[in-house]
Amino acid sequence: MSVASAVNGRRSREAWGHWLAAQRGILIAIAIFAAMFATYGWKQEVGLTASIINTASNKGALLALVAMAQTIPVLTGGLDLSVGMIFVLSNCLAATIVNGSFLMTALGVSIICGTINGLIVVYGRLQPIIVTLATGAVYFGFALALRPEPGGSVNFEFADIMTRSFFKVPSSVILMLAVVFLIWIPYRRSVLGRGAYAIGSSEQAAYMSGVPIARAKVLAYVLAGLLSSIAGLLLTAITYSGAAKAALGADYTLNSIGAVVIGGTSLFGGSGSAIGSIFGAFVMRTVGDLLIVFDINPVLQPLFVGIVLLIAVSLGSLRLLRIKNRLDLYR
Repeated sequence: MSVASAVNGRRSREAWGHWLAAQRGILIAIAIFAAMFATYGWKQEVGLTASIINTASNKGALLALVAMAQTIPVLTGGLDLSVGMIFVLSNCLAATIVNGSFLMTALGVSIICGTINGLIVVYGRLQPIIVTLATGAVYFGFALALRPEPGGSVNFEFADIMTRSFFKVPSSVILMLAVVFLIWIPYRRSVLGRGAYAIGSSEQAAYMSGVPIARAKVLAYVLAGLLSSIAGLLLTAITYSGAAKAALGADYTLNSIGAVVIGGTSLFGGSGSAIGSIFGAFVMRTVGDLLIVFDINPVLQPLFVGIVLLIAVSLGSLRLLRIKNRLDLYR
């Protein structure tokens, strides 16, 4: 073997090693979900029928979209506690405005909500967790004003498209793939997307490198609002109604953070992927399904979800404790 071939082989192995290290969180989340869902299908008396897969996909997609929304601010080192309330607001808007403008109205309002979050965080120089906790309460107030009681009307053509399967592939899966390819990947490869990772790694270093910090942070919260709204529209299609429930918004906000952590994204910022958050969300949703097939009281679901989340957070913390230089995370 020539020296050049040996060098190229070593470089190839190093490249694969770096790739595996970078994708470790996603791969672990995929493995956990695959094991849990296979167990769920094995315990099902009728197996994994198209109806069961479609139902599981719809439930998982709702949390997956909100988790993707949470991921982007987390990459910058922030945390958006308003994603659940924007999710609820979008649901209430879609159930109130049933003509052709309901889609653009819900998405437009969510973008405004995300922009407000970003502007206050950046130019108000306040902690994101405090800002979004306050704005989330405001957004829920608007949702409650729109739908003081559950109900409303639904665009049935839209609902039918969003809940059916095409060639045995659930529409919710197609929606998630569309979001990944049309929103996440272009954002990840953009200047501001790379800037979000740089800000999360070291905001001071990012500033010294010329990263447009203000624009990158504002865009992160704008996209968080947009993705939360898409989840709200899907919820409207599934439930055929709108409901301003504070518990629902809080539940999705908390679970989105759990899905982000399980998916391998660091809460310290600068490391992770929205794709990992998708599988993290499906892991959390599969916990409830497993409780049912194993005939365990569903009331205990928060206990088991909390255990899974605690293990995920602990593993992530152990990784950080083992390193002396945060740059080691990217080597």
